[in-house]
Amino acid sequence: MPGSRVPGRTWTVRLTGHADYTVSVTCSTAACRMPPRSKDSASMRRFAAEHVKAHGRLADARPNAACSCGSAQCALHESRVHCAGTSLLVLVHNPAVGQVWTLAEICQACARHIPHLAVLATAKPALPTPVTPVPEQAAQRAAVPGGFSSPEAASDPSPGRRRAHRPYRPRRSRG
Repeated sequence: MPGSRVPGRTWTVRLTGHADYTVSVTCSTAACRMPPRSKDSASMRRFAAEHVKAHGRLADARPNAACSCGSAQCALHESRVHCAGTSLLVLVHNPAVGQVWTLAEICQACARHIPHLAVLATAKPALPTPVTPVPEQAAQRAAVPGGFSSPEAASDPSPGRRRAHRPYRPRRSRG
């Protein structure tokens, strides 16, 4: 059914520290394979950032996606917003905290209210479904007395002749 919305997708990648001074990376996608715990937090942070970027490269903003922010009770922003606008694929990551990366399909209205956001993709409008073409009939142009063509014929310029394009130049003031 055209115009029906699908739920917006969300991926969350989290870096978690443990009591034994190791860190682990988790992803909200159960099928993702994560490395084992490590004491090298810098390499695990790089892995987490690259992992969420990989999700971003594989996903694209869908034009029929509903705002995932609205389904999460607007947890990504503080103010209440009515969802509207084109669907966007965004990455939310606060470098001051640096432990959680959220990739989400949200609307333009919500995107304006989310701090630390990078837009990765904008949904392209869905192409209209092709309609069965109607066979064209040879149009017969009615002649107008005096040798002028009808208004319908005047709107169809001959393909061989084009009017030269002149760039706009502001008038000089005389003074």
